[in-house]
This record gives sequence, structure tokens and C-alpha cells, in this order.
Amino acid sequence: MKAIVIVVEKITSEAHLNIPDGLDEYAIKQHIVDRYNTGEMQTEMNIFQVDFESISARIVQKKSSPKSA
Repeated sequence: MKAIVIVVEKITSEAHLNIPDGLDEYAIKQHIVDRYNTGEMQTEMNIFQVDFESISARIVQKKSSPKSA
């Protein structure tokens, strides 16, 4: 017997960034998005929390091979 198991988790990551002084709210958001989009922030992301959301399993029946007469 074989089972296909699917686990869904939500992962929350955290990064500590230095934001230049004097930026307005829009510029801060844009700075963060730019860092993320260029991949610069990926190396600073640490898994902060993992929340289990669901698990499901489906039993896969082996198909019988046809018998020849």
C-alpha cells in the first residue's frame, strides 16, 4: 500500500534591516520591496515561526495486472 501525504505549513520569516533616515512611508515600503525583489534580503531571512495548517493523505491502490487467459 502506498499513501501520498500533503502537509501545508505557513512559514513566517524575519529580517532585521537598516533603513536610511529621512525616508517617508512610501519610500520605506519601496526600499523593503526593492531589497526583497533583488534577492538581497533572502540571505538575512531567518525562520521565525512555522504554523501547521493541514495534513491530508490519499491511499493509492496498486492496480492489478490483467491476467491472460
